[in-house]
Amino acid sequence: MTTPFPFTAVVGQDDLRLALLLNAVSPAVGGVLVRGEKGTAKSTAVRALSALLPEVAVVPGCRFSCDPAAPDPSCPDGPHEPGPGAHRPARMVELPVGASEDRLVGALDIERALAEGVKAFEPGLLADAHRGILYVDEVNLLHDHLVDLLLDAAAMGASYVEREGVSVRHASKFLLVGTMNPEEGELRPQLLDRFGLTVEVAASREPDQRVEVVRRRLAYDDDPAGFAARWAEEEAAVRQRIVAARELLPRVRLGDGALRQIAATCAAFEVDGMRADIVMARTATALAAWAGRTDVLAEDVRQAALLALPHRRRRNPFDAPGLDEDKLDETLEQFSGDDSQGDDDPDPDGPGGGGGQPQPDDGPQSGGDASARPEAGEGGQPQASGAREQSAVRAAEPFRTKVLSVPGIGEGAAGRRSRARTEHGRTTGARRPQGALTKLHLAATVQAAAPHQRARGRSGPGLVIRRDDLRQATREGREGNLVLFVVDASGSMAARQRMGAVKGAVLSLLLDAYQRRDKVGLVTFRGSGAEVALPPTSSVDAAAARLESLPTGGRTPLAAGLLKAHEVLRVERLRDPARRALVVVVTDGRATGGPEPVALAGRAARLFAAGSVASVVVDCESGPVRLGLAGQLAGELGGMAVTLDELRADSIAGLVKGMQSRRAA
Repeated sequence: MTTPFPFTAVVGQDDLRLALLLNAVSPAVGGVLVRGEKGTAKSTAVRALSALLPEVAVVPGCRFSCDPAAPDPSCPDGPHEPGPGAHRPARMVELPVGASEDRLVGALDIERALAEGVKAFEPGLLADAHRGILYVDEVNLLHDHLVDLLLDAAAMGASYVEREGVSVRHASKFLLVGTMNPEEGELRPQLLDRFGLTVEVAASREPDQRVEVVRRRLAYDDDPAGFAARWAEEEAAVRQRIVAARELLPRVRLGDGALRQIAATCAAFEVDGMRADIVMARTATALAAWAGRTDVLAEDVRQAALLALPHRRRRNPFDAPGLDEDKLDETLEQFSGDDSQGDDDPDPDGPGGGGGQPQPDDGPQSGGDASARPEAGEGGQPQASGAREQSAVRAAEPFRTKVLSVPGIGEGAAGRRSRARTEHGRTTGARRPQGALTKLHLAATVQAAAPHQRARGRSGPGLVIRRDDLRQATREGREGNLVLFVVDASGSMAARQRMGAVKGAVLSLLLDAYQRRDKVGLVTFRGSGAEVALPPTSSVDAAAARLESLPTGGRTPLAAGLLKAHEVLRVERLRDPARRALVVVVTDGRATGGPEPVALAGRAARLFAAGSVASVVVDCESGPVRLGLAGQLAGELGGMAVTLDELRADSIAGLVKGMQSRRAA
C-alpha cells in the first residue's frame, strides 16, 4: 500500500487545510470544493486527510459499512443482529471523471430481478464511501447527471437505485471533497451552492516557501515511509485533536448574537436561499470546537463567512470569487453582541489560534477596477497594416441570446445545446444491449420474450426471460458542442461604441455556452494575420478574459482567420471526434490586405461548407448603407447570417428553424 504524504507536512495552504479539518470535525458542514491552478497540492492534501480520520466500527461482512451500534434498518445486507463490530480505517474513495452511473450508485441485475424476483445488487462507490471520504478530482468535468446523483446522496445521506420499478436504498453519508482547475471550466451555480465550503488555492510566490515545498517533496519521493515516520508525531497530535473536537462539538453554544451576525452577513452579501446561513452556523460551531472552546466568537463567524460565502455570491461565471473583507468587518461590527462571548472568557490564542483564522492576503482577491482600463480611440475606418494598435474597449452589457444549435443528431458529451443520442433523456426506441444492460426497455423486452414462452416450458404466471430477450432503451437528449468564435478585430470594427456592442454580443454567447455546457475557443484576426487567442476549453471565463483585453486595429485578413479556425477544428476532431462544432464568425464581412483578399476568403469559407461544419455569421455592419458582405460570407460557409439585434432572444422566432432549413437545402 502506498504511503500517503503526511497532512501536516503540506507547506502553506492554511485555508485548504483548515476547511478539510473542519469537515473532519463536523461532516454536517457539507464538504469542500477546492479551486486552484494545477500543481498546488489540492489532491495531495485531500488524500492525506484520510490518514487522520479516526477508525470506524462496522458490522462484519456488511458491504455497506453499517455501524454496529445503529445499523441501517433498510441495509440490503441486513437485517443485522446486534453484536460487537470490527474496526477499520476510514476510507477515501475516488470517483473517476469518466465513471458510469452504475459505477457510482451501484448496479442492479435486471435479468435476475425479472426472471427470479431477486434484488441482486452490486454496490457502487457511494456505498464504499459511506462513513468516509468521497473525493472527486476535476469535479467540474464530471457529467451533470453524475454530479446531481452525487450531491443528492450527500444531501439526503442515502443512495437510491431505481430500475423499472425495482429499487434499492442504502445509507451513504460521506465527506464530499471536490477539486477543480477553474481554467478548465466552472460548475453551475446551483451545484456550487451544494458544497459547504470553498477554498481558492494558488502556488506561493515566496521563494523560501517554494524551496521548502521542493525539499519536502524530494524527501518524500526518495523514502515515503521514512518521511512519514518523521512526521508521525505531528500527525498523531492532529488526529487526537480531531477526536477531541468531535467530542466537544455537541457542547458548543451558538448564541443569539452570533446567529444575528451570521444572518446579517448572508443578507449583506445577497446570497440566495438559506443554505449559506446554515453552513455558516455549522462552520462557526466547528471552528469553536477545533479551537477547544464551547462558545462561538465573532472571529469564528468571520472565518466561517470567508469559507462559506465566496462561491455563493457569484451571479455568473465571470464574477470574481471572494468577499469584500472591509464590508464583512463592518457588518460584523454593526451586529456584534455581548452574548457571543463565553462566560469563561477563553484565551483567543489558545489551542485553536482564534478559530484558525488565515493570514492577511497579500492583495485583493478580485481583479482590478475595470473602469481603469483605457478606452479605444474614436474612428473606425479601415487602416493600413502598419496602423497604430488601439487599446481594448469594454464590452457592453450581455443579454439573453437565441439558441444556436448544430443540425442533426450527435453522440457527443452530455450538455444542453444540440440533439444527441445520450444515456439520459426521452426514450425513442430499443436495441439489443452492447455490453452491460443499463437502461431496460421493459415493453420491448416483454415483446421479445412473449413468442417463446411455450417453447421454454412456461407453466406459471411469470414470464421466462432469457438474456437474449433483454432490450436496451435508446434515448435522445442534448449534447454540448464546441463553439468556436472567430472574431474580427480589424480597424473596420474598431469604433468604440461598435466594438463594445460586438464584445457584448460575444460575451452573451459565452454566457449561453456556459449554461449549455459547451467547450469554447477564440480565434481573432487583424492586421496581417490571425491567432488562436484561446484554444478549445471548458473555461468560458478564460474566453471572457481574453475577449475583454482584445485590442483592435489594422487591416482585415478574413481568410487568415477562417483558415486558422479550420486548423483548430481539424486538431480538435482528433482529440474529441464525437464533439460537433458550431463556428460563430463575428465580422462585418470585409476582407482587405494581400492579393485578392475577397476571393481568398471565399475559398477558405467553402472549406467549412465542404466539411458540413455548422456556422453562423454575426453581421456587425452598421450605418444607413450596408454592403451585405456578411450575408455573402454566410452563404459560402453554408450557414446563415444574423445581425446583432437579431441575436437577441426576443427577436425573430425562427432563427434556429431558418438555420436548419438552410442546412437541409
